[in-house]
Amino acid sequence: MNLAINLDFGIARRLRQFSRRWARKRHGVDPEPLTLVSRRIYIVPTGMGIAFALMLTAMFIGAMNYANNLALGLTFLLGSLALTAMHYCHRNLAGLVIRSASTEPVFAGDDAKFHIALENTAPLDRHEMIVANDEGTSPPQLVPANGRAVFYLQLPAPRRGMLTLDHFEIVTRHPFSLFRAWAHVHMNMTCVVYPKPAPRGLSPPPVETDTGGAQDSVRGDEEFAGFRPFHPGDSPRRIAWKAYAREQGLQVKVYAGTAVTSHVFDWDGLTGLGTEARLSQLCRWVEDAFAEGRAFALKLPGLDIPANIGPGHRQRCLTALAMFEP
Repeated sequence: MNLAINLDFGIARRLRQFSRRWARKRHGVDPEPLTLVSRRIYIVPTGMGIAFALMLTAMFIGAMNYANNLALGLTFLLGSLALTAMHYCHRNLAGLVIRSASTEPVFAGDDAKFHIALENTAPLDRHEMIVANDEGTSPPQLVPANGRAVFYLQLPAPRRGMLTLDHFEIVTRHPFSLFRAWAHVHMNMTCVVYPKPAPRGLSPPPVETDTGGAQDSVRGDEEFAGFRPFHPGDSPRRIAWKAYAREQGLQVKVYAGTAVTSHVFDWDGLTGLGTEARLSQLCRWVEDAFAEGRAFALKLPGLDIPANIGPGHRQRCLTALAMFEP
C-alpha cells in the first residue's frame, strides 16, 4: 500500500513539474505588476468535484430508469449548481494584480520569507485565495473588494548569496471546493542570504582609534576639524546642511575630539581558513560589533568598507559578505 501511495505522489509531482515547464515556456518571465487574464488561469475538478460528477451520473441513470421527473429535476438543478461554481471559481482569480512585497535578508540555514501582494481592483471580494509552491502553501485569505492582501511563502536558504523564488501559484477552490483554479507565476523574486555566523570563540582583531570614519553622536562636539563625505549610518545632526543647500554635496562635519574606537575586520587576517569559514567568522564579528554598538570596518579582496556604525552599515557589510566571489 505504501508503494502505491508513493507512486501516486511521484506521478502527481511529475505532472506538476511538466505543467510548470510548459507554462514557463508559454508565458516566459512575468513582469511586475502582473494582471491575471483569463488565458493565464487553468481550472480542473477536484477529487470532491469528480465524486460529485459521479453522483450526478448515478442520479441521472436512476431517474431515467424509473422515469422519475422529480429526480431528473434535482439532478439538473445540482448540475447547474456545479457549472455555476466552476464559473465563480474561475472569476475568483480573473483580474487580480500580483506584486512582490518586501523580503528581509536571512542567514544561511534559515528560511527566507517571500511576501507577495494581491491587489483586487474589482468591486467584489475574492475568497479563499492561496499562494503555493513546492515548499508549502500560505494560509487562505480574503482579498477585499478594492483592497489588497499580503501572502508569504517560505523557501529554505541553505547557502549564502542570492536566493530566487522563480515560481509560485495563485490558487483558489472557492466556492464549494468542487474545482481548483490556479495560475502559474514566474516573477524571479530575490532575497539576500547572509553567511551563517561562526560560533563565538575567536576574538576580533584589536581596536583602532578612528576620528573620521565613524562619528559617535553621544561623545559631544569638540574642535571642528573639517568635512568628509557622507556615509550611510552617519547621524543627521552631523550633516552640513548649509553646504548641501549650496549644492556642495552631502558632507559630514568632523570634530577633532570625537575619536571613537573601531575594529577592522580584515579578510587577510584570517589565515589558514577556507573561503566560507572566513566569511562566517567575519559575519560573526560584524554581528557582535553591531549588537554592542561598536564601530567597525571591513576589508575584502577588492573591497574596503570604512569604519562606521548603524543598521545601514551592518547591512552593507553583510551584503558584501553574502555576494563575495573569491
